[in-house]
Amino acid sequence: MSSYFTDLAQQYIGGEWRPGTGSWDVIDFNPYDDEKLASITVATVDEVDEAYRAAARAQKEWAATNPYTRRSVFERALRLIEDREQEIADLIIAELGGTRVKAGFELHLAKEFLRESVHLALRPEGKILPSPADGKENRVYRVPVGVVGVISPFNFPFLLSLKSVAPALALGNAVVLKPHQNTPIAGGTLIAKIFEEAGLPGGLLNVVVTDIAEIGDAFIEHPVPKVISFTGSDKVGRHVATVCAANFKRSVLELGGNSALVVLDDADLDYAVDAAVFSRFVHQGQVCMAANRVLVDRSVAGEFTEKFVAKVKTLKVGDPRDPRTVIGPVINSAQAGALAGTVEQALAEGATALVHGTTTGNLVEPSVLTGVPADSALLQQEVFGPVVFLIPFDGEEEAVRIVNDTPYGLSGAVHTGDIERGVAFAKRIDTGMFHVNDGTVHDEPLVPFGGEKHSGIGRLNGETTLEAFTTVKWISVQHGRSGFPF
Repeated sequence: MSSYFTDLAQQYIGGEWRPGTGSWDVIDFNPYDDEKLASITVATVDEVDEAYRAAARAQKEWAATNPYTRRSVFERALRLIEDREQEIADLIIAELGGTRVKAGFELHLAKEFLRESVHLALRPEGKILPSPADGKENRVYRVPVGVVGVISPFNFPFLLSLKSVAPALALGNAVVLKPHQNTPIAGGTLIAKIFEEAGLPGGLLNVVVTDIAEIGDAFIEHPVPKVISFTGSDKVGRHVATVCAANFKRSVLELGGNSALVVLDDADLDYAVDAAVFSRFVHQGQVCMAANRVLVDRSVAGEFTEKFVAKVKTLKVGDPRDPRTVIGPVINSAQAGALAGTVEQALAEGATALVHGTTTGNLVEPSVLTGVPADSALLQQEVFGPVVFLIPFDGEEEAVRIVNDTPYGLSGAVHTGDIERGVAFAKRIDTGMFHVNDGTVHDEPLVPFGGEKHSGIGRLNGETTLEAFTTVKWISVQHGRSGFPF
């Protein structure tokens, strides 16, 4: 594992590994023990430009390459990941504090998305459409957009980088990837190394490790990329969308959430407890789809709460390398401090802590809060960590109102003994995704993934990926002769 951090602590531009030329370094720390994993000199505006120019030069030939040939690169990349799965899992555990369960979950999904990219290379189809003009043939071609800029987050960096990088490449585009500065290897240069070894021609995938403090908006303003795929917070996403719109480029935004898991009066409570605990505490709650809020019908709230609290108290907090650990560290000290502040604010507003976790370094123990005032700002925002709000409700109408009372609309779940009752409930929630009798955290290669309201714009996965990373071009052929008025 250590060799990955040594060998991949560079920029990858135009098929070459090289140091950045910025005036400062990104320091990659293990969030559990603060071990220094790597030091990477940041890329400058000039290097971002070089990466985009290299991508543009390589893309035309790649787009003209037989898609069956393109497909073979992804087959080899998949085999490389399978061969090195344990090494990559160890890297995920070290760089972002993911537990072994989380690392396995991320790698499983990453492989599924790569498998879908193998098929995606063959998916674009054209059309011939009728014309009101005699003798005219209308051809509609689906073509790559050209170059895609990808900005990935720290929480599932390997998966969420691949989710955009692999489909964009499979569809004939070139890519420049900017990973989060907390996860530059798992979310960036490791992926470049895998594709390099899989035979992807140089220049098609470039990785720049840098920060807005160094490059400002150069990554999204640059004239080469036609699409920017961003995964992260709604605050930054709003800025990305604004800059993209001003520069006439498309943005695909996968942003934050404030999801709710709802327990109706006829739910299987033991099962609902298991789903709710996983939905809130997987990867320390650092998941956009995590259940920030657990809503329980008042008629079953007492029994549910007792079982929920008991299960939360069994969650082992500690070293993510320990297979028994469920909750490892959050990504950095700023996040740990913000979470402690959230709990204290809730208590100051009158909430009750059924479980009041302590914070030691970046280890944040779970907190379960109830009685948060209905008008509290805390219920409106995303809480990116192991803090959960339990909210009782009286009947479905009140539950629907509470779930929808947030600027976000990403995911959610409802538990009920009547599936069709659950589906009817789900239809009333303003989200991009909602699950009946399951958790809130799901992603699958073929199903449209994305949110409403402040949770994003656009979708990824399956057919929606075609829309994200290709465009259509109309070419008409006049087989006869057109008549012109002058």
